Amino acid sequence: MDLNRIIQALKGTIDPKLRIAAENELNQSYKIINFAPSLLRIIVSDHVEFPVRQAAAIYLKNMVTQYWPDREPPPGEGVFPFNIHENDRQQIRDNIVEGIIRSPDLVRVQLTMCLRAIIKYDFPGHWPAVVDKIDYYLQSHSSGSWLGSLLCLYQLVKTYEYKKAEEREPLIAAMQIFLPRIQQQIMQLLPDSSHYSVLLQKQILKIFYALVQYALPLQLVNNQTMTAWMEIFRTIIDRTVPPETLQIDEDDRPELVWWKCKKWALHIVARLFERYGSPGNVTKEYFEFSEFFLKTYAVGIQQVLLKILDQYRQKEYVAPRVLQQAFNYLNQGIVHSVTWKQMKPHIQNISEDVIFSVMCYKDEDEELWQEDPYEYIRMKFDIFEDYASPTTAAQTLLYTAAKKRKEVLPKMMAFCYQILTDPNFDPRKKDGALHVIGSLADILLKKSLFKDQMELLLQNHVFPLLLSNLGYLRARSCWVLHAFSSLKFHNELNLRNAVELAKKSLIEDKEMPVKVEAALALQSLISNQTQAKEYMKPHVRSIMQELLHIVRETENDDVTNVIQKMICEYSQEVASIAVDMTQHLAEIFGKVLQSDEYEEVEDKTVMAMGILHTIDTILTVVEDHKEVTQQLENICLRIIDLVLQKHVIEFYEEILSLAYSLTCHGISPQMWQLLGILYEVFQQDCFEYFTDMMPLLHNYVTIDTNTLLSNPKHLEILFTMCRKVLCGDAGEDAECHAAKLLEVIILQCKGRGIDQCIPLFVQLVLERLTRGVKTSELRTMCLQVAIAALYYNPDLLLHTLERIQLPHNPGPVTVQFVNQWMNDTDCFLGHHDRKMCIIGLSILLELRNRPPAVDAVVGQIVPSILFLFLGLKQVCATRQLVNREDHSKAEKTDMEENEEISSDEEEATVTAQAMQSNNGRGEDEEEDDDEWGEEVLEETALEGFSTPIDLDNSVDEYQFFTQALLTVQNRDAAWYQQLTAPLSEDQRRALQEVYTLAEHRRTVAEAKRKIEQQGGFTFENKGVLSAFNFGTMPGNN
Repeated sequence: MDLNRIIQALKGTIDPKLRIAAENELNQSYKIINFAPSLLRIIVSDHVEFPVRQAAAIYLKNMVTQYWPDREPPPGEGVFPFNIHENDRQQIRDNIVEGIIRSPDLVRVQLTMCLRAIIKYDFPGHWPAVVDKIDYYLQSHSSGSWLGSLLCLYQLVKTYEYKKAEEREPLIAAMQIFLPRIQQQIMQLLPDSSHYSVLLQKQILKIFYALVQYALPLQLVNNQTMTAWMEIFRTIIDRTVPPETLQIDEDDRPELVWWKCKKWALHIVARLFERYGSPGNVTKEYFEFSEFFLKTYAVGIQQVLLKILDQYRQKEYVAPRVLQQAFNYLNQGIVHSVTWKQMKPHIQNISEDVIFSVMCYKDEDEELWQEDPYEYIRMKFDIFEDYASPTTAAQTLLYTAAKKRKEVLPKMMAFCYQILTDPNFDPRKKDGALHVIGSLADILLKKSLFKDQMELLLQNHVFPLLLSNLGYLRARSCWVLHAFSSLKFHNELNLRNAVELAKKSLIEDKEMPVKVEAALALQSLISNQTQAKEYMKPHVRSIMQELLHIVRETENDDVTNVIQKMICEYSQEVASIAVDMTQHLAEIFGKVLQSDEYEEVEDKTVMAMGILHTIDTILTVVEDHKEVTQQLENICLRIIDLVLQKHVIEFYEEILSLAYSLTCHGISPQMWQLLGILYEVFQQDCFEYFTDMMPLLHNYVTIDTNTLLSNPKHLEILFTMCRKVLCGDAGEDAECHAAKLLEVIILQCKGRGIDQCIPLFVQLVLERLTRGVKTSELRTMCLQVAIAALYYNPDLLLHTLERIQLPHNPGPVTVQFVNQWMNDTDCFLGHHDRKMCIIGLSILLELRNRPPAVDAVVGQIVPSILFLFLGLKQVCATRQLVNREDHSKAEKTDMEENEEISSDEEEATVTAQAMQSNNGRGEDEEEDDDEWGEEVLEETALEGFSTPIDLDNSVDEYQFFTQALLTVQNRDAAWYQQLTAPLSEDQRRALQEVYTLAEHRRTVAEAKRKIEQQGGFTFENKGVLSAFNFGTMPGNN
């Protein structure tokens, strides 16, 4: 390959005038053998200009991530897709580690991503030698190669970071070599606090963290090696940061390598304590290690962390993430007696001087509030900011201490009261006091000592501050109202004041952060206090208008949720303003979707999704107001159109949900036009969204069957979609949905003249059965389409089966179909599927012109039907049981909880005893119990798509079967004898029970019909099935 030509093309990609020609040149060259290794040569060459090396690195990274592994051709195509040739791959493997070692940082970062992709596909199979290569450079006497080789090792460890223990064996084998090596290296580096030395130390810590953070490889770290590592971590956490770093601006200090190194050491010890070192809180393989960790290291590390908190107390600089991780570690220590004993004398100082100080309003908060209040709101509500925030960690630490150790809460409350009652106190400290009290609201509302004082606290200290001239105090007061919104108010006037003040802050305050907090407080009060809901009824319109204004301005997802909840609270009132609201929301959605930065900002996606959910909620609320729904339809169609035009596929699920809501009670001509548009989308974005489309497609079939059948194009679209899914590789879940849709069409259109469709539907599903089927759900669903066709018209189905020719299956398929069905009768689950199977088998046994295939399985038919009835009985019994359990759960009241542990007692001991008395039965097993309950219920996802068979007044399977068997008994005694002869004594009894119940159901249904005809009492619609048991029937003793 001509290197100069590639260099010129890469140079061209940097120049906007030459970019297109340069990209075309590269796109024509990249498949040529030796192109990828040539890029690597350019990247490592010091003679090439740096921007060109950088462009080459990005191009190589994209090639490696896309074209490194061998790939199979797509189904039905013979051409293999391009991948980098093995000769080229070998050249890259041979040189990439050296490339990483020699390259400058900006290029190195691209090469390490290449290396990660190569390791993922080639290690250990194609490239075991990478271990030796990294090891060679790690042992080099030239320290210049250490950083690059550590970065390579980091990529190896990161590849296995989240893999299960049994999948990590290649890594463990490599780390048997590397772990002692890097431990020795970091110990040699510790005395040297130069920038490069600390950079290497930081990289070693990152390797250790990635190795242990998900699973601790006990075979690598025995007690002796762990002790050496813990001493390393303790030394790094404890050592002083060079004093010259104080010359650097405070905002930039956390990025300095000395603080980053501390942060990683803290990250490791906090993770080890939380995940493996906290007895009573670990899985059984770490029991022994956790005891050892607590006894050997926990106090020593904690001592160093208390020192860091003391430095912060003395107003020395501590990086925010270091402080945050220190809080996280101490949070674990609160519940263990050894660590608590050491912490206890200091907890009051920590609470008042450190935690409290962190929770107060700060200069940087004020600066952001003034400069960019919308960014201030985003920061305060960003879950990722919370994750790394010292304030959130401080809050968690205080909460745990107050909950678990009885001496903490009274002292902290006294401290806060003192601040709130002194008018001369710094207002920022008042903010801190309210922040502390609001954070502890859950605990305070459950403690009899405090809960009755909370109303007075709101009355005397929070309400007045809602009128403060400081915006941050008004916002904090709203936040406290939100925290105490479930308080039981004794004085109605206080509740009225709380709601009025929240409303006033929402509507009249000029500061946006206050408005957002007020919105959350007001909604929470309305949801928790019945009276509050009544007070605000007259103001719903103005509240909703203000909320929409806030969402439009801030694009804050939490306020979108507030709107959604308010709509549910005030469904009647919302109906009258629904059109205005939806119009507003649609405009906001359009603005978000068309903004330039939409692509890059994830928050905007979440917020836009929230808007679509809110509009969906409005549609649900106004579903009984036909004229309102019609107006909303036009607005929603514009939104749907916008999303489809711009191909914003992350919103397809939401717009399909909107379309579903618009078609639940009737389908307008515009909505029928949408079917054609969705078909086009389906052709492009194919079947990924078929399961999301299914509820809407089900509506097209069941809500407006007349229009469906009035134009052959409609059925053709639905069939083509189902065929594409069942013939493609959409996965079995989508295929089950496609087969279900075909079944729904057949059952919905019985007697409506779709005879020409039946052979197409049946051939499609039976052909699918000839290809590999993994799940019994898809097998029974395909069979069910044919069973529905049997119910639609038995002769038509039998005629179809005789005519169908399946690939690789010579001869008619009737025999194969009947045998497959009989083999799978135990796979029909849920209510609908069993009912269909019973009806189908009943038709089969009653046929006059039986195919020989049915005669061949005569002994299985009635036993299969009885087995299905037994399944139905279990489904009904379980539903009754679940209903009863739900009822009893609802009746349980909350007891005052007391989770404190006495000072010298250890929570772990209590927890461990509880676990032993539970026979080691952990949470996972309890969850399994819930799943088991769900399984017995067996309400498969597909049962939600109802058909005429599922209506209360539809065909009754008990009567249908008994009628069929009686008909056979009267018409063809010999056949009846063949059907019933194989039955055991138990089966005969079961058959008698079915007869008895069928009679009983017939009597009940007739009585109900008569009463309804006379216009009298109507039975409550509970579904007859769940109302009876299968024992001796009333009136049949």
